[in-house]
Amino acid sequence: MKITGLIIAVLTGALLIYATADFPAWGDPASPASTHVSPRYIEKTIEETAVPNMVTSVLADYRGYDTMFETTVIFSAGVACFLLLRIFRREEPEERLYRHVLTGVTIHVKKGGKLPPSDDFERIDTEWTPHDLIIKTMCRLLIPFIQLFALYVIAHGHHSPGGGFQGGVMLGASVIVLAMSQDLRTAVRRLREKVDALLCATGVFIYAGTGALCLLLGADFLNYRALAPLLNVDPIMARSHGIFIVEIGVGIAVMATMIWIYSNVSSSGKYDEGL
Repeated sequence: MKITGLIIAVLTGALLIYATADFPAWGDPASPASTHVSPRYIEKTIEETAVPNMVTSVLADYRGYDTMFETTVIFSAGVACFLLLRIFRREEPEERLYRHVLTGVTIHVKKGGKLPPSDDFERIDTEWTPHDLIIKTMCRLLIPFIQLFALYVIAHGHHSPGGGFQGGVMLGASVIVLAMSQDLRTAVRRLREKVDALLCATGVFIYAGTGALCLLLGADFLNYRALAPLLNVDPIMARSHGIFIVEIGVGIAVMATMIWIYSNVSSSGKYDEGL
C-alpha cells in the first residue's frame, strides 16, 4: 500500500512539473493575466467597487466565490480536528490535583474525596507546571491591543493591507496567547467551546447568507449591487459595503476556527491544561 501511494505521488508530481512547461515566463508582460485580467482589476476597481485596496476588491468581490469556499475549507478543517480529536467521556484519574490560588501549594484529593473550596483552589493536571508571572502579566497587557489592532485590520482592509483573514488570525492568536501564557481552561472560560463552534459556522453563514440575500433581491449570487436599496446607498457603494460584510464573516470564521483547532490539538481533545 505504501509503495502504491508513493508511485501515485511521484507520478502526480511528475505530471504537475511537466505541465509547468506551458506556463508563461515569470513576469511576462504578454501573458494572458497581464494583458487582460490584471489591467481590468487595476483600471476598474475604484470605479466599480469604490475600494482603494485592489487586493480586497479582487478577493471579496471579483473572486468572491473562491474566497467563500476558502472560508468553508477553513471551517471544515476545524470540524475535522473536532471529530478526530475531541474526547467527550474519559475516566477520572484516581486522584485530582489542586493548587492554592495565592500560595501555589498543591494538594492531592483521592477519587471520591472531599474537594477543596473552589474560591481558594483551582484544579490542575499532573503535567501542570508553574506559569511565569512576567509572561502572564505582559500577555494580559498585550492581548487587548492585539484585539484592537485586529479589528482595525478587518475594518480598514478596504484602504490598506488587511481584511478578514488577517484580522481573524490576529483575533484567534490573542486567545491562543492567553491559553499559552496561563492555561487552556482560562481561555475556554472566556470563550466557551459551544460558542466557539457556533461562531465558526456563523462566519461562513454571514458570507453565504449575504450571497443568498442578493439572490432573493433578484441579482446574481454575491452581486452586492442588489443590497443598495437595503443599505440606502448607490450600487457602487453597496459593493463596498457588501465586501465589508463578508470580510466580517471571514474574520469571525477564521478566528473561531483557529481557536477550535488549537484547543483540540493542544489538549488532544481533552480541553484540560493544554500546552
